[in-house]
Amino acid sequence: MDETPKRFDRIVAILIQLQSKKIVKAQELADRFEVSLRTIYRDIRTLEASGVPIYSEAGVGYALMEGYRLPPVMFTREEVSSFIAAEKLMQKFTDTALGNHHASAMYKLKSVLRSTDKDWLTNIESKIVMQASEPMFNDSSPNTLAVLFESIAEKKQILLSYKTLESETATNRNIEPVGVFHDHNNWYFLGFCHLRKEYRQFRTDRIQGIQKTEHDFTLEHDSLETYLNKDQTLPSTKVRILVSKKIINYLRYEQKYHGYVSEKEVGEEIEMTFMSSSIEEGFPRWILMFGDYATIVEPESLKEKVLELLEKIKIKLQ
Repeated sequence: MDETPKRFDRIVAILIQLQSKKIVKAQELADRFEVSLRTIYRDIRTLEASGVPIYSEAGVGYALMEGYRLPPVMFTREEVSSFIAAEKLMQKFTDTALGNHHASAMYKLKSVLRSTDKDWLTNIESKIVMQASEPMFNDSSPNTLAVLFESIAEKKQILLSYKTLESETATNRNIEPVGVFHDHNNWYFLGFCHLRKEYRQFRTDRIQGIQKTEHDFTLEHDSLETYLNKDQTLPSTKVRILVSKKIINYLRYEQKYHGYVSEKEVGEEIEMTFMSSSIEEGFPRWILMFGDYATIVEPESLKEKVLELLEKIKIKLQ
């Protein structure tokens, strides 16, 4: 089989990736194209021999000389499809400011499409709809994500007006944002709160106001994953429950949030094992949602907590 066309496509793709980032590591390229480092080194030499000004630094990576750019490349029809999906997601699942920036970028992308691809795009973009289950941002803070991204990139503190679920009034606090993440159909960010003197999570729909300040970060923060994974090191309790096969598929989405470990068939039921760090509150409330289809095998403390909650519910219903 002739590898020349495949290699040509890879070399062009490498050049495009070099234009997209300040520094690109050889291993990053090897992983993306599923080839050896030796192959990447050879492809880079080919680009250099073609007159592309690339400089490299051992242990750092490759970069294009400042100012070198190629004219815009043409996009494939499959790539155009991904633009439409991304545009619809941005319209529904980001704040107003970031959505406007993305819309502006989309106009630029669409401007370089072939006429036939523009027609193809027009035919499908009105047939794709994204629906958010609930508002993810407060109307009084339409630029939440945009400010957070700027703050993280520039390492500048933000001034945040935030209303917790329990409070009727918002509090003002200076925050050093570490990272932004999406979970449970909501946007969150994690940051060091100078008011509480600790790392806290904040939900974007509870933000009443946000603005970047000129105050630099006072701390060197670890990666976002480091802080999120700390929850996995909290003391946990082994939980085993028997669940009817009738409802097992309804638990798939939620189970990961309760320390799901494994499962096995036991007759007409499924025995599920968890390592839960919320045995006193979160897990017992979750199991009440499907309690008529489940049996708690262990621990006894979970049974007692569920009975406690049932007693409280019974009193409320009388």
